[in-house]
Amino acid sequence: MVVQCSECGHVHRVPRPPEPPILIIKTIVSRETESQVCNVEMLVDEVVTLGDHIVAECGDEAIGVEVTGIEAGERRVRRAEAREVTTLWTRGIEQVVVRASVHTGRTTIPLYQTVEGEEEFVVGETYVFGGRRIRISQIKLRDGPVMRKEGWRTVAHRIKRIYGYLEGRPPGR
Repeated sequence: MVVQCSECGHVHRVPRPPEPPILIIKTIVSRETESQVCNVEMLVDEVVTLGDHIVAECGDEAIGVEVTGIEAGERRVRRAEAREVTTLWTRGIEQVVVRASVHTGRTTIPLYQTVEGEEEFVVGETYVFGGRRIRISQIKLRDGPVMRKEGWRTVAHRIKRIYGYLEGRPPGR
């Protein structure tokens, strides 16, 4: 490899640094009702953390996934270098099923919609779920908080459940 000094402009050859080896890590990809064993390629010293978005290879298919669990030997950890990881537990985030609970006064109707993982949902806006128009009143996120303020938004793969009411009916009626 040829390099040039940034101070004096002298040009000389240096040996190319060795590329770190690539590990193939066993990865379990969960897609709602089914799971499959796939692989993720990572550099030996690369660090993986819960919540990371990576690409898993399942045969000829590449799938965007979110890391939900990391096994390092017999332990579950929140973060590890690739050389320590024995299995990654993940969930597909390219297409997800968003669950909604619609309150009609006396009953609550469960609705489901398959959407792209990056599709946005906004508190206070109207969407069609299972053929019904609903207005979102709250969004419960997978990592804990509940979004209640009108105008707050998030992407589908972060949603645990949407709460709302049928369009045209105010909440509680």
